[in-house]
Amino acid sequence: MPEGATLADALIVSKTPHKEGTAIGILKESTERKSDDVNEYTITTPKGEFKIELTGSDDLSKHIWSEHYKDYEGTPIRWISKDAVAFGPFETDMTPSRGSKNFERFEVAFGAGGFDPKNTHLIFTKNRHTSDYGAPENGTFAKIISGKNVLLELNKSDAIIRIEPVVEWGHMAERLCTTDLSTKLDDGVKIFTYFEVELSIAAPHGAEHLLSLTRDGTFKVGMVSSSFISDDNLQGEMCNYENFEPRAAGAVSIRTVGNGSGRAYISCDDRTSSLMHTVVGHVSKGIELVKLAQSGQHLDVEMIPRPITILGLNFKEAEEHLSEIGVKLVRDGHTEEDAIIVTQTPPTTLEILGAGKVKALGVSNSKLVRIELYDDLAPITLNFFRHAIGLQFRPVGPLPVVMTYENTYIFKAEREAEKYKEIYPENSPKGKVLSGEIGVTNQAAKRMGMVGVKTEDDDLFGPTGEKFTSTNIIGKILDIDKLKHFKEGDVMYVTEALEEEQ
Repeated sequence: MPEGATLADALIVSKTPHKEGTAIGILKESTERKSDDVNEYTITTPKGEFKIELTGSDDLSKHIWSEHYKDYEGTPIRWISKDAVAFGPFETDMTPSRGSKNFERFEVAFGAGGFDPKNTHLIFTKNRHTSDYGAPENGTFAKIISGKNVLLELNKSDAIIRIEPVVEWGHMAERLCTTDLSTKLDDGVKIFTYFEVELSIAAPHGAEHLLSLTRDGTFKVGMVSSSFISDDNLQGEMCNYENFEPRAAGAVSIRTVGNGSGRAYISCDDRTSSLMHTVVGHVSKGIELVKLAQSGQHLDVEMIPRPITILGLNFKEAEEHLSEIGVKLVRDGHTEEDAIIVTQTPPTTLEILGAGKVKALGVSNSKLVRIELYDDLAPITLNFFRHAIGLQFRPVGPLPVVMTYENTYIFKAEREAEKYKEIYPENSPKGKVLSGEIGVTNQAAKRMGMVGVKTEDDDLFGPTGEKFTSTNIIGKILDIDKLKHFKEGDVMYVTEALEEEQ
């Protein structure tokens, strides 16, 4: 790239696709960072990796570690007891001390066999105990902060494969996350345009929750802390608890209970398992972008596997799509080629892939109605409406017809979301309700949560038959002529129209 090149230039030259409006991470590491700046290290073994943090209790031991930790790669296990694991031997300039010392669980110390520094060992404790390892006077110099189960699984045939410092983001000379493609680039920077999440087969329903959240291909960053970022757009929606495992850096989890349930989290550092968080996937690429993100930004995300949603397609379109991924389509209901699919069984992507087939219920095209919703005018009521008929999770939702009279159609969602969702008065009609407008009875009336549509203009009552002050207008039906096909007891299926269809 020539001097003065911009982020846009880099995207063009590298032929990197970019989703408009998503943030891009730019990172340049400091070349002046010293080993003393590093406080955490990842140790890799054949059984997995664990992480230690220097505690500062022994400056000499810390110096021996920080200056020579790479020398300990390849060191085998010398002995194992119920209380500790020792790697070695190797030579150091430490000064051993005699006498038993108290050790807590998961601490790290240097010990000298025979009190000879030429016979030094790296000791990791497993239990609280007292022993004389010939450790320096101040005892331990670090503690294990993650991957403790790995230490417990080691045996005498194992060795240290690799030791890597964990670079603290505060020690980076330059870090930026921006949507400004005119940003000029310096030599040596790394650019991160997206991140990838591999979904966990142990959490099919939680994975589907995440797929619904990122249906537009973006992760919308809400809260940001040193240990996680979150997407809060499905906060309040219930998610099944399925997978209990540590929330290691890159783990994607959904909170299942309590304040913030339904919120999606991506861990930026290692955290223990939680009974309130089900782990639904892991970041397999681009964790740097996650760590650079700022609140309010949208990040480009790719899911592995991609979501399987055939709702709203006709059988011909669905069959073509599913054949490309080796999934068999089983037709049910109205099975003509042009029938519209309104339900799929099993409902989740991972279950469909596991079974290798999906059963789809089709209905006549006359049963599917396109709607336009007024997000700017009635956001609170639309939160209720989408929740009640499931539009926040899927592109097609059912609305059972409970009553028809004259020019009025009344619907009641199967899910009684009005019991826990607010429907404050908002966007109430003034003067006249127009044909095709969708109304919801608000909390000012007893029949709150009812949904209605009129096929003619009305200057007296709202679409649900209520007075205007008890009515919230949330959108309009674009296929008003289709209403004539419905009678009491039928189910009307609705889908949000694309902008070009409105």
